[in-house]
Amino acid sequence: MTGHFIPEGLPTHIQHYIDGSFVDSAGGETFHVLDPVSNTNYATAAAGQQADIDLAVAAASRAFTDGPWPQLKPRERARVLNKIADAIEEREPRLAELETFDTGLPITQARGQARRAAENFRFFADLIVAQFDDAMKVPGAQINYVNRKPVGVAGLITPWNTPFMLESWKLAPALASGCTVVLKPAEFTPLSASLWAGIFQEAGLPRGVFNLVNGLGEDAGDALVKHAGVPLISFTGETTTGQTIFGNAAVNLKGLSMELGGKSPCVVFADADVDAAIDSALFGVFSLNGERCTAGSRILIERPLYAEFCEKYAARARNIVVGDPHDPRTEVGALVHPEHYAKVMSYVEIGKSEGRLLAGGGRPDGLDTGNYVAPTVFADVLPGARIFQEEIFGPVVSITPFEDDAEALALANGVKYGLAAYVWTTDLKRAHTFAQDLEAGMVWLNSHNVRDLRSPFGGVKASGLGHEGGFRSLDFYTNQQAIHITLGDVDTPKFGAAP
Repeated sequence: MTGHFIPEGLPTHIQHYIDGSFVDSAGGETFHVLDPVSNTNYATAAAGQQADIDLAVAAASRAFTDGPWPQLKPRERARVLNKIADAIEEREPRLAELETFDTGLPITQARGQARRAAENFRFFADLIVAQFDDAMKVPGAQINYVNRKPVGVAGLITPWNTPFMLESWKLAPALASGCTVVLKPAEFTPLSASLWAGIFQEAGLPRGVFNLVNGLGEDAGDALVKHAGVPLISFTGETTTGQTIFGNAAVNLKGLSMELGGKSPCVVFADADVDAAIDSALFGVFSLNGERCTAGSRILIERPLYAEFCEKYAARARNIVVGDPHDPRTEVGALVHPEHYAKVMSYVEIGKSEGRLLAGGGRPDGLDTGNYVAPTVFADVLPGARIFQEEIFGPVVSITPFEDDAEALALANGVKYGLAAYVWTTDLKRAHTFAQDLEAGMVWLNSHNVRDLRSPFGGVKASGLGHEGGFRSLDFYTNQQAIHITLGDVDTPKFGAAP
């Protein structure tokens, strides 16, 4: 499992896509792109600067004000979105192998991401047709109704952990709403994003509606956030970057939707289905290499179950298959980049003084190169520990016991984040009451992370601002204009009419 698969036909240079054409940066700037198994550069990419963002925003603005896209009927836009989904499905094998090569995600999980990307477009194609707005009648006096209009140019900034799927999560509702877009993908993983242009061309998306600028966050991302011609920003990424974006967007009072970091609890009560909880708690932190914002990376176990759970969980974690991401037997692949690998490994070392090491704790045997981390489990972790409080974003989990519901709730809520939570209990009353007291934007009861695209996705506290998903996504990308019509006589106070 130490071989290294390299897809055929890899580009040696990745360009921007602006106003219907592939282009280099105006100033010729580039950056190197590496793969996480060999950690060698396989391509250069155009490094976007202010000038490139200006060109992309100008193209998107022209497509919004002069082009047909915002004026199309919902059904017409839906037809294009469904063609986009068709094109994604046709490319699924290629998408998966490129995503695996670029991110280090196991190939079986990358295939799932491609299918979810297609489903995102189909879902919003259906939703934009089904959408309706309120009309309120005051009998004999007035009718009030809502006129919904796309906001304009949407700036989309996406992360590197499941890049193509998360790009689709923003692109689909933005385009469905009639917005035009400028996408800034993560600099670590620009490869699969380069396929969007061909997909959109094949589906018949008008020129200038979609624009892509590669580059570093501090250059291209910063310019996009600050651009006066971009009225809204949707960002997924780490909390500290979100705080910077929040400040920079304030100058132009931009609309913001931000899904940020997480340190989500998985709470297992003694009456839970233990085997099901272990399956979920393993998948929840070790799938996607642990590089997932909703990872249940703090497992809280009721004391009577604690010893049994730790033993079974650690045994399974030690048995997880780590290896080449392209091998279908692989369950955990290579972390995305050597910088991120170094960060995760630093937390592994910190954890050795903060908890009892039950599994992992370093590089897997037989994998001497590449960004591989053995699935790592720490038990007896106190709530003040850094590995309990801080987002690691890798295959590292802490386990902590609790005595009763009150302590479980205090532990679960005792971090700055509030994205997701997972609760395992067969007591239905406890499940609902405990879930409603959790400081988390999303809670799964007796379930792993299964998404319903109709439901809100977002976090509280340091985990985000706003919600996307379903109609909430369409609300974000549209302005809702209230229009009032008087039906009867106009009864207005007659200022200045008295003699």
